[in-house]
Formats: sequence, structure tokens, C-alpha cells
Amino acid sequence: MRKYISNSPEETEELGARLGKKLSGGEVVAFKGGLGMGKTCFTRGLARGLGFTGTVTSPTFALINEYIGGRPLYHFDMYRISGWEDLYSTGFFEYAEQGGVIAAEWSENIENALPAGTVTVSFEQTGENERVINIDGAQDLDLTETETE
Repeated sequence: MRKYISNSPEETEELGARLGKKLSGGEVVAFKGGLGMGKTCFTRGLARGLGFTGTVTSPTFALINEYIGGRPLYHFDMYRISGWEDLYSTGFFEYAEQGGVIAAEWSENIENALPAGTVTVSFEQTGENERVINIDGAQDLDLTETETE
């Protein structure tokens, strides 16, 4: 697991962009953290790193947003998912077969459905704007020069 410190939404987005540039497609990025932790901000960067130049918003009401850039990004909100039937209705498994990157907010709700090799990004607030962001499953990816152990 790698630990990163973000002092602003811009730094969180930049960390997401760096991860996006390292992904080749087919990965699942599972987010853990409460409301306002920076999951959508990180995803905005992830989309940019994958080549998407448009607007990225939370999929709270849509359940999924698709961003098609150099490599597709499928951004899921799993907050309301409470069982396998709900998960199947989102199309999660079909999207997983399309070779794009899946970003899943509230991944705690689908823990048992996450594939092997999932990259987990956990957010912890340590100050008003400061976040500790732990990235697990991407040990070989150096995302920032200011990495701490």
C-alpha cells in the first residue's frame, strides 16, 4: 500500500490524473471514504489521466456516468446498492467486460463482487482540506514525488 497526502482538491485531482495515466484499461478502482472525502475529485483527475477532457460529475442520481476519452471510464455510485440484484441492474459486470476502467464510489457495498487485482483508494480526512489517500493494489505505480511510507 502507498500513502499520499493531499492538501487541496487540486492535489487530489492531480493524484487521480497520475493514476489514470498509468492504467491500461480493464482495471477496477474501488473508492472507500465518507461524504466529501474527495472521491469524485479524484475521479475527475482519473478521467483526465485517461484522456477525457469534458466535465466529470458525481453519479449519485444516475448511478453510472460514462466518460469516453483515450480509454473509457465508467464511474459508478454504489451507495444505494444493497444486494446482488441491485448490482446486476447497474450493468456493472457488463461494463467490466468492455475493457475500460471502472471507478466505483462506495465500493464497501460491493466488496464481495470486486475482482482480483482491484485497486483500492481509501480517503481519510486529517484537516479541513488535508486528506490521507491510501492506494492499495498498485504497488508498482509511483504516482508522486512526495510519497510517504
